[in-house]
Amino acid sequence: MSSSIHQLMVCSPSAIAPPVLLGAEVLSVSAILITNYSVEVPQTYNFNHPAISVKDVDFCNVTVTYTYPGENDAIHVETWLPRVWNERLQATGGAGWTAGRNVLSPGFMSGAIGEGYATTSTDAGLPPVWPGDPTLWALVSQGNVNSYVLDTFAYRSLEEQALIGKSLVRSFYGRDPAYSYWSGCSQGGRQGLMLAQRFPTLYDGIAAAAPAIYYGQLGQSQFIPQLIMNEMKAYPLDCEMDYLTEQAVAHCDANDGVVDGIISDVASCDFDPMSEIDSSFLCFSTRANMTVSQTAAVVANASWNGYFNSQWEFIWPGWNYGANLTGLGYAPNETNQTANALRTPNWFAQLYLERNASFDSATITSDMFDRYWKQFIKIYDDTIGTSDPDLSDFKAAGGKMITWHGMADELIQTKATERYYQEVTNLFPDVQDFYRYFESPGAGHCGYTGVGGQPTTVFDALRAWVENGTAPDVLPVTFNGTTNNVYNRNLCLYPLKQVYKGSGDPTSSDSFDCV
Repeated sequence: MSSSIHQLMVCSPSAIAPPVLLGAEVLSVSAILITNYSVEVPQTYNFNHPAISVKDVDFCNVTVTYTYPGENDAIHVETWLPRVWNERLQATGGAGWTAGRNVLSPGFMSGAIGEGYATTSTDAGLPPVWPGDPTLWALVSQGNVNSYVLDTFAYRSLEEQALIGKSLVRSFYGRDPAYSYWSGCSQGGRQGLMLAQRFPTLYDGIAAAAPAIYYGQLGQSQFIPQLIMNEMKAYPLDCEMDYLTEQAVAHCDANDGVVDGIISDVASCDFDPMSEIDSSFLCFSTRANMTVSQTAAVVANASWNGYFNSQWEFIWPGWNYGANLTGLGYAPNETNQTANALRTPNWFAQLYLERNASFDSATITSDMFDRYWKQFIKIYDDTIGTSDPDLSDFKAAGGKMITWHGMADELIQTKATERYYQEVTNLFPDVQDFYRYFESPGAGHCGYTGVGGQPTTVFDALRAWVENGTAPDVLPVTFNGTTNNVYNRNLCLYPLKQVYKGSGDPTSSDSFDCV
């Protein structure tokens, strides 16, 4: 009997050995044979990978449902086991407030099996709501945080996903994966770093893009623009914020020697939005000329310069010049003039500090915000902060990790990732032997927004590093910029930056050095 026929025959619950988790009870194992599976997966939803045409793939879709008695939970780990297997496991991460098994997961998992990987995703027992809604699970009752579910979302489910995925691979193929990898962005990036910090031996390689680390600082900082507007009792139009961003890009675009519609040298950008107050421009949302308000300039300034507390002490970095300040609701947009589109910033105070689902975040003052900032970190940082720079166990295990981050990320501050990488570097001067970081000028969140390039060779570079010892010094990207030209660039190994040589074709990567 051929191995492929055998694998198709064992795609049944009775033929697959249930995984064993200490303290858990497996409620069910389902197995569904999928044949001739074909789908187009664009690179924008195949993080760390290029676009792929998945053609006629046969695989076994196994879902394990388990619970921890007494916790009233039901956690699902979904694993796809392709008939033609490359002897490797690629686990995929979540997004938003989901651990996985969300609307993006089929793209991640399809891309994986299209390249021959067995792949997994977990929902951590959370409701199947996109992009996740902690109001459905954060509180056991008013005043009582559901710490068990928070722990499961933050880290427990990650270990369980790996153990279950490897168990199913062993049962289905009759052997362990030769190599195991993690791939994720945003929440998936945070999960990747949590794995390196807390479970350093589970994966040989981790691709952790735009990681949502320093979770409390990140989430609360997203509320700052709204806090300012609430206190000023003024809400600038979205077109004002977009105009200021455009002016910042125009002011600083050429600092790297080339005008291409993106800011590559953020550190040298000295644009002052206050200088644009009363400047006249055509507002796209009202289709009329208007002037920039003081509130718009103040909000933009705070968004870029970061969080200063009530004593004007610098606390946390802001977003980079060039990031879209209106796209995710930090500032008003055409359909939402109070900047409440993105509810995530409200949940930290509402659910985890006030512990009251009815709490109105519009009542938060600057003094309250300062207090919340400290409280959340003190109470929850060990659980979900994901900011421990001590990667000694990951290094000792031989693990390799690559992080990349778009410099125009509108959701997660690039400077926070820089801070973490510097903290790791302070502990490990040889950090580049096991952990490498790259930044992509002009790229937005996870590369599916912004003008700059989304690196699509991250995972392949990681695999070459793990399996062949070939560490990447650059990551190639291609983007269109704002000048109708196709640009090819190399992302530099941080802290090096792309610098134009002074001559040569600016659309060619050969015209730039990493310095």
